[in-house]
Amino acid sequence: MLSHVIPGTGAETGPSLVPLHAASSEHDRQWWRSSVIYQVYPRSFRDLSGDGIGDLPGITAEVDALAELDIDALWLSPFYKSPQNDAGYDVADYCSVDPLFGTLEDFDALVAKASGHGIRVIVDLVPNHCSSEHALFQAALAAPADSPERDMFIFRDGAGENGDLPPNNWQSHFGGSAWTRITGTDGTPGQWYLHLFDSSQPDFNWDNPAVRDEFERILRFWLDRGVGGFRVDVAHALVKKSGLPDWGGRADGCSSDGFPGQDAPMFGQAEVHDIYRSWRKLLDSYDGERVLCAEATIDPLDRLSDWVRPDEMHQTFNFAYLHHDWHAGAVRHVVSSSLEAFDKVGAPTTWVLSNHDVVRHATRFGLEGHQERPGDGLGPDDRQPNYVLGLSRARAATLLMLALPGGVYLYQGEELGLPDHTTMPHDFREDPTYHRTGGARLGRDGCRVPLPWYSGADSYGFSTTGAAWLPQPAEWASLARDVQREDPASTLNLYRSALAVRREYALGAGSLAWWPDVDPDSVVAFVNGGVLVVLNMGDEPLHLPAGDVLVASEAGAAADGVLLPNHAVWLRIN
Repeated sequence: MLSHVIPGTGAETGPSLVPLHAASSEHDRQWWRSSVIYQVYPRSFRDLSGDGIGDLPGITAEVDALAELDIDALWLSPFYKSPQNDAGYDVADYCSVDPLFGTLEDFDALVAKASGHGIRVIVDLVPNHCSSEHALFQAALAAPADSPERDMFIFRDGAGENGDLPPNNWQSHFGGSAWTRITGTDGTPGQWYLHLFDSSQPDFNWDNPAVRDEFERILRFWLDRGVGGFRVDVAHALVKKSGLPDWGGRADGCSSDGFPGQDAPMFGQAEVHDIYRSWRKLLDSYDGERVLCAEATIDPLDRLSDWVRPDEMHQTFNFAYLHHDWHAGAVRHVVSSSLEAFDKVGAPTTWVLSNHDVVRHATRFGLEGHQERPGDGLGPDDRQPNYVLGLSRARAATLLMLALPGGVYLYQGEELGLPDHTTMPHDFREDPTYHRTGGARLGRDGCRVPLPWYSGADSYGFSTTGAAWLPQPAEWASLARDVQREDPASTLNLYRSALAVRREYALGAGSLAWWPDVDPDSVVAFVNGGVLVVLNMGDEPLHLPAGDVLVASEAGAAADGVLLPNHAVWLRIN
């Protein structure tokens, strides 16, 4: 129970607060240090062409709606030319737009529209691998072993007497071997190529300077078109350990018993940092504070902070925070560890609760003690989450996250309180994980379902024709944006209110001091500037100190000085 009296509420003294993180100084207040960045998954955002797949004109049409959230930037998941074997993360041409999504002129129009609202556009760069249909890989297939064309990728002779075994035991993230054998131009079995993901996604050989030159060309192409920066996909995987030794740990390189993630030979190699130092110099040569954000699955946090040293990237995703349990001690630990690790290198921490690769947090927090399939979604045969509980917790967790100093990432639809589609029939699944594992892993389709815009329209207004590439749950009619815009108590309006207060009080550039003497198992409480943030993760109501309610996770959640379980509140205390 919170029992202390805050200074300014009528008492002469209050608790002694020890700052864990200091507010940014004026010269450190670059936009990206406290940014709010909204992830757009283009194929599921809005479809104006009528083919059931979202497109760039659909995003442009809704920039005004996104501007209502007071965001700083949009991050676009891949929209490049691609055979779409992995929803665009298999890129066939990095300097073009896939006709599914529109044209380069459509991209330019989106950048211009967003810029008119002061919103930057960040694009997703996929440098670890490309599509097997990319011209460079097709040239490698047609060329002999040891040729310059082959050297753009990681080709090796096979093991075994006849070379019929993979060169090592590495496994694909999507299941099965990370190696595929090619057939030579004469019809005989040939070399093997590495693909840490799908077999249609060959890994580039970043030991080859020609690969580095190619990606600097790509960076310049988009920087010259006015992008605000790049989110770098699997940023920790580009360089592999010399000799490609076997690995007995997890395919994703995360730590497991006997196999610490720092030893994974396909991830986190020291040489990768030279690449990002060169990229940082390139971005710094452009005006407008262009940024790099790493998707780097690295543990522990003090290793992850290497990616955001002063001459490298600006941000990196904080997956330790994304995966925290519904437990106050776990939240405090990851927040403290994150701020301490990133403060040491002078970098902001970024916070995120949902994205296109994980179960949405409105679903995760409704699981009531049981866990989703590791890294995958829930299906109709699984025990279903409690959506009411999940949404209550999700709103509270979001309110806590938005009060933390640093940057935040929002995933499209979370501002509507969307859950995963957990009852999707398996016939609709498109994720390569599902197909490569024969259904043993369901994949990520449940969090990628097209957004609901208008409750009474076909496909809830997602498409002009009512088509949708994945089916939407019937329950989403009540969560459509038009319904929520008119409801003061909606999740959409909670996000709008909280983001406005976050900017008014400069919480992203603020400080953090833990509030003392709280129940370590059920309460998270800290002060950022003059705002006391309290999250009740326990089962009992919590008595609050005096203060003006700025935002509560639900109307009435903090009435009469009492905070209900599974809710959060911001109090102005001075």
